[in-house]
Amino acid sequence: MRRVISLVVFLVFFFNISGPEVSAKESFLHEILKVKKVEEPTQSAEDKAAIEEAVRLSRAFAIVAQKAEPAVVFVEVEKTVVRKGPEEFPFPFGNPFDFFGPDFFERFFQHRFPRKFKQMGAGSGFIVSKDGYILTNNHVVADADKIIVKLADGREFKAKIVGTDPSSDVAVLKINAKDLPVLPLGDSDKIEVGEWVLAIGNPFGLTQTVTVGVISAKGRSGVGITDYEDFIQTDAAINPGNSGGPLVNLRGEAIGMNTAIFTRSGGYMGIGFAIPINMVKIIMKQLITTGKVTRGWLGVVIQELNEDLAHSFGLEKPEGALITEVAENSPAAKAGLKPGDVIIAYNGKQVKNVAELRTMVALTQPGTKVKIVIVRNGRRKELTVTIGNQPSEFGALMGQDEFLKRLGLIVEPLTPQLADQFGYGLNEGVIITGVAPDSPAAMAGLRPGMLIEEVNRKKVSNMREFMKALAESRRTGRVLFLVRDRDFKRYVAISLR
Repeated sequence: MRRVISLVVFLVFFFNISGPEVSAKESFLHEILKVKKVEEPTQSAEDKAAIEEAVRLSRAFAIVAQKAEPAVVFVEVEKTVVRKGPEEFPFPFGNPFDFFGPDFFERFFQHRFPRKFKQMGAGSGFIVSKDGYILTNNHVVADADKIIVKLADGREFKAKIVGTDPSSDVAVLKINAKDLPVLPLGDSDKIEVGEWVLAIGNPFGLTQTVTVGVISAKGRSGVGITDYEDFIQTDAAINPGNSGGPLVNLRGEAIGMNTAIFTRSGGYMGIGFAIPINMVKIIMKQLITTGKVTRGWLGVVIQELNEDLAHSFGLEKPEGALITEVAENSPAAKAGLKPGDVIIAYNGKQVKNVAELRTMVALTQPGTKVKIVIVRNGRRKELTVTIGNQPSEFGALMGQDEFLKRLGLIVEPLTPQLADQFGYGLNEGVIITGVAPDSPAAMAGLRPGMLIEEVNRKKVSNMREFMKALAESRRTGRVLFLVRDRDFKRYVAISLR
């Protein structure tokens, strides 16, 4: 600082000395202090047009956001959570707290860790009718004791659940209000990869947050989020709290419901998933009308195709769904479908894989007549099938059973492909295809690839027999399996009590 002051004083003194040399000194100062004007680069007409186009696109995002935001709501949820005590956990060598007596945990820990407490949660939703129907995710409002919906204008309403569908993760709420702003619903069948979209919601409680991206992919299945998957994938930033909010196109229409992210950090990593709005529409209509969802049923067990199987069944590429089993008296049986048929088209739409066919059938209203195109012995054939009503035990027959989840076990029918891969014969049992880490099944030594031949001393050859034999275990919490790993057999007993 002293150096700067000294320099200024010197210059003032230097240039205030009168004499013939002043003009030279002024010229010297001018050379030191003058600021040269930097000329702006010239823009071509093409560059200016490109910038204008970008400005117009930016303006379009702003217009869409302004139009959609009033219909996007903040969903605040209050739940009662029961904290587990040590006696409720499956210790492999007995409960270590038993030595101190049954009330040890209660006396010493309950005042610090209450068994029941209130837990707050939050998500997003969007208004679809002027009289207060709101769409959101099932996982946002599941088991809620109290739901408060906060509108963009600051008003708050207590909401009630009209209906939920865990299999698709869709829920419908209702608030008592009139003349509400509504977000129009678009057509998710018409979306294209690369199309611009906006995700609107309340990530981390930051209300009315808008992010922009593109549709990265569509028809995503096998993600493992819900039972019926046909997700839209987007790179528009989605974070915790965005669940239930809309994915909006540049026409200001909701074309999806944001529901999940792929992440290793808990936050945004560039991959988000939204439920297609056309699927949501079908489920919403049923939930509002009846409070539940009725799904279509074909009555077949199907498997994916690989290159070898596709070639074996006369297909040019591994697309479609291979039928391995047809249930007796099912819609498929009545229509003439047989094991070995490959379904390549359903109701006029190409079938690419198993998950796609399952979703198509499930969303078909029971009683609907549908044209199905199959390949049988290398030849195409069209059949007409009347879709049935999905049986109440369908989830269990497909291995989606609460008792199996508690065991940490995933089982599937023994298809010809799996039988050949692991060296088993057909109709010899059901195969384990998944074991959760640190689960009771894992601790008992079960692993993928093992064959379950008996359940509770009853021989099983298919999924129906397997689930029927588990009935006793659901009541007792104990199960006895006879498993085979290639040529080696052994009994495995597991207890959840």
